Amino acid sequence: MRKLIIALATAGAFALPFAASAADYKIMAPAAPGGGWDQTARTMQTALQDEAIASSVQVTNVPGAGGTIGLAQFVNQASGDPSSLIVGGYVMVGAILTNASPVTLDNVTPIARLTGETEAIVVPAASDIKSMDDLVAKLKADPGAVSWAGGSAGGTDHIAAGLIAKAIGVDPTKINYIAYSGGGEALAAILGAQVTVGISGYGEFASQIEAGQLRLLAVTGDQRVPGTDAPTLKEAGVDVVLQNWRMVAAAPGITDEQKAAITADIEKMVKSKTWQDALAAKGWTDTYLAGDAFKTQLAADVSATTDVLKAIGLVK
Repeated sequence: MRKLIIALATAGAFALPFAASAADYKIMAPAAPGGGWDQTARTMQTALQDEAIASSVQVTNVPGAGGTIGLAQFVNQASGDPSSLIVGGYVMVGAILTNASPVTLDNVTPIARLTGETEAIVVPAASDIKSMDDLVAKLKADPGAVSWAGGSAGGTDHIAAGLIAKAIGVDPTKINYIAYSGGGEALAAILGAQVTVGISGYGEFASQIEAGQLRLLAVTGDQRVPGTDAPTLKEAGVDVVLQNWRMVAAAPGITDEQKAAITADIEKMVKSKTWQDALAAKGWTDTYLAGDAFKTQLAADVSATTDVLKAIGLVK
């Protein structure tokens, strides 16, 4: 018995410092509350804390210019700080190009791609547009008369609208795209019939689609969203497949050891039940990719996005 007590006491002596060593993190969502990056940051916050991977996680919002305002602030203020993280994604890649941002993703330390999400094309329930065919007909008749509500100029939503136009033989530069800084603002414009059509990640429209306030015309991914009967764009005769993705990066100027520790924490997070349950609830796809593989994929995505934005006319 005495040996058992000593063993337990010894284990406790080692366990307590280990438990106390859980990291604290500050996560910047470079967008307004309510959008995809904000949801990603707050889902990370919950998973990291609930799974005891981190002892404390704070989320801050710095909206504007497709994430480039927050990115610049992060690079300038968080350098060398291993507790600072920033979420971003495909939208930021485009915004950096269209805003000619002096700060790019080369200035941060990429950690991992986290999720992928199909884009949803929606109209208000009272709209006379009942199908993707109806929308295509209106675009072909007068592309400028069809107003699109989405996220930042040059982001995934804008790229998707341009690719749809291009696929149906409409000049992508004629698209009437209205950029909103947050998901909440775009949703209000769509529900208020201030625009013809809305485009964003499915998760941002899910509750309104389920409530019958919005009609889902199609999704941009290669598969339908479970529980809905809306086709993919390809099924609807529009040859476009696009998936938005989101990532997490660390501050510039951290050490290799600090990067490895952050990467290990993120890997624990994405494998956790809390995170996986959240993905299922939000309709996000687990596209976790880390290390050199993610760095290579990121470079390829930047190159491909540059080509797309040139076709749309947003980048020279």
